[in-house]
Amino acid sequence: MTPVDLAAASVERPILLDGGLATELEAAGHDLSGALWSGRLLLDSPEAVTAAHTRFFAAGARVATTASYQLSYDGLAKVGVEPRSVDALLLRSVEVAAAARATASEPERCWVAASVGPYGAALADGSEYRGDYGLTIARLRAWHRPRLAVLATAGADVLALETIPCLSEVEALLTEVAGTGVPCWLSLTCASPSTTRAGEPVAEAFAMARDVAEVIAVGVNCVPPADAGPLVAAAARAADKPVVVYPNSGEDWDAGARTWRGAGSQLAGEVAGWIADGARLVGGCCRVSPAEIALIANELVAVREP
Repeated sequence: MTPVDLAAASVERPILLDGGLATELEAAGHDLSGALWSGRLLLDSPEAVTAAHTRFFAAGARVATTASYQLSYDGLAKVGVEPRSVDALLLRSVEVAAAARATASEPERCWVAASVGPYGAALADGSEYRGDYGLTIARLRAWHRPRLAVLATAGADVLALETIPCLSEVEALLTEVAGTGVPCWLSLTCASPSTTRAGEPVAEAFAMARDVAEVIAVGVNCVPPADAGPLVAAAARAADKPVVVYPNSGEDWDAGARTWRGAGSQLAGEVAGWIADGARLVGGCCRVSPAEIALIANELVAVREP
């Protein structure tokens, strides 16, 4: 089975992404309190990850985003995993997502996105929501390079460069993917409709992707639903590319307690506006369940067939 090209398919009609993989694994009773979060299950219970991906496909998602978000060589070294075993886990993250895709209706129109999380995710201290790394672009490039190299050859349809909080990491990642021919999307997490988590102009970050041919979509994830609409419009203007958007539930992440706090809100009801402003890849992030993805799937049907 050879999937239809994702970029081409998204021109035909909006594509529904999945939701919060870690959220769904926790709902199934798995303990993700360790530093590796959902990545730990790739070591211990890969079938559980496949099952979670399968539930999102059953709900109507067309893209499975892999459990590689928090996998890193230095992070895994802290728990005694050697580099070649890290490579194997990165490959496994794609394999289990592909196994779930095989169960979907029209698997040739479903895709696997290999998650490339930010440097801050590997620290497991919430710094991806601050962007205050204090690292040079050269160091960020070197840190990302080996993981990008493995995931680029793992068989995923696209790399999801996601939850990126600052301009320096945007530049590092774009420099690494430019010229590789590997399709990717770039997705930032933002502090407001106009600023990155590090307080920089978000339009500048979006514009950096404009001339990178490998980037098939630019946008945001893990932002409050209320901020998503203005950010979609900003991404479309600045990057002149299709937009990807997958907000969280609207709750706030407490890094110290490693829990979400506050009241959430539904994404369903917002999708038509995002699409009108240029979104072609839409879905959910943290705390967004298959049930919510099913509601968005129904909304997409209404958008396509008014």
